[in-house]
Amino acid sequence: MALGKAIPHRRGLRLLIGAGSAVLLAGCASFSANGGFSAVEQTTRERIGKDVRWVRSEGDQAAIDRRVSELLAKPLSVDDAVQLALLNNRGLQASFHELGISEADLVQAGRLPNPGFSFGRTTQGDEIELERGLHLNLARLLALPLMRQVESRRFAQAQGMAALGVLSLAAETRKAWVQAVAAQESARYSAQVMQAAEASAELARRMAQVGNFNKLQQAREQSFYADAALNLAKAQQAQLSARERLTRLLGLWGAQAAYRLPERLPDLPPGPKDLPDIERLALSQRLDVQGARLFTEQTARNLGLTRTTRFVNVLELGLVRNSSNEEPTQKGWEIGFEIPLFDWGGARVAKAEAIYMQAVHRAAETAINARSEVREAYGAYRSAWDIAKHHRDEIVPLRQRIAEENLLRYNGMLIGVFELLADARSQIASVNAALDAQRDFWLAQADLDMALVGKPSLAAASAVTATSAESGGGGH
Repeated sequence: MALGKAIPHRRGLRLLIGAGSAVLLAGCASFSANGGFSAVEQTTRERIGKDVRWVRSEGDQAAIDRRVSELLAKPLSVDDAVQLALLNNRGLQASFHELGISEADLVQAGRLPNPGFSFGRTTQGDEIELERGLHLNLARLLALPLMRQVESRRFAQAQGMAALGVLSLAAETRKAWVQAVAAQESARYSAQVMQAAEASAELARRMAQVGNFNKLQQAREQSFYADAALNLAKAQQAQLSARERLTRLLGLWGAQAAYRLPERLPDLPPGPKDLPDIERLALSQRLDVQGARLFTEQTARNLGLTRTTRFVNVLELGLVRNSSNEEPTQKGWEIGFEIPLFDWGGARVAKAEAIYMQAVHRAAETAINARSEVREAYGAYRSAWDIAKHHRDEIVPLRQRIAEENLLRYNGMLIGVFELLADARSQIASVNAALDAQRDFWLAQADLDMALVGKPSLAAASAVTATSAESGGGGH
């Protein structure tokens, strides 16, 4: 290789030492003990108070299988169902392995770039010239701390997305459990109605045979029986769909799919949650809001970096040793860089500024949407509690008193059996409405809890890791 003016060897050595210092500042390039899973575990305990495990060995899987068997040995409560899903859902376990992929990229970014070696042999008459070169990508070496910082952010996002996956699965499982238990209870009640309608239709048929019932009265009872049969079929299909959805979230199959659920939903709480300052609460703890703020701050720092390095793109350092059978051996080093003749970096700076302003507006949008979403969720929660309480305390007891009064009149032969059955149909409708209202309340509470967490996103993922790092639970 052609060389310019000779440069003292000590100056080249100092340049190499400076590049080596950049490597030391980049930090260690090694894998963590648990692959960064501690942030996921910490967020899960703080947010929902549950255990979560990452299956990475046969021992881990055996421990989870034992825990699953313990949970399935009794009727699944809503908390047990959530715990079971967090341990046994295979899709969740697959998402955890994104941590391993991201950590491998992080470790790779912290490794020294491999040097390059070149060898050349030229002849000119009897003269033989050997050229040997050792090259090192100095630009990558100096950018090693920056590359590691970028991969660290990506790894942190992977941690956050894994934690958000846990929280989302917990919310989905809670709602699926409510729907499955409510559908089971509704199907059981529809079967009871079906039995009563069948008995009523049979009685009407017999009375019509002996001439004590006209065709219109018989048709009405047959219509009620037909509607009851249709409603039972729909209720059974809804029960099957709701149970299978819950089964998928729990990750159960085979004999495990025969798990038991409670007979009925939990009773309404004595009173609804009183959250007068729910907007402030949401802005302080919603992960997407916190993440949007952090992303904006990171973008601002990146903008400063882009302005600083706008002229530095390619920088290479090489060591050269040339030898010949007729000339003394030549030793030295060379450095190459890009001349900013056509591209002065203005486009990169303009792009960074646009990205920053985009992040600012996205952060504002996230905060505005968060306020609205929690207001809507809390309003639905309060309304659902009021409606369920009204059904429980007013409508159902009132229909029950009417049924008792009609039964007394039937026993006193003041009304007939079909008048009694007609009143029972009205009571059926009120009970079904009460069951639906109770189900809607528990679904509304699950939606409110999730609204206070925030929507899964990359910004929210960043907030999860930042929170873990502040409390000392970070992975790297």
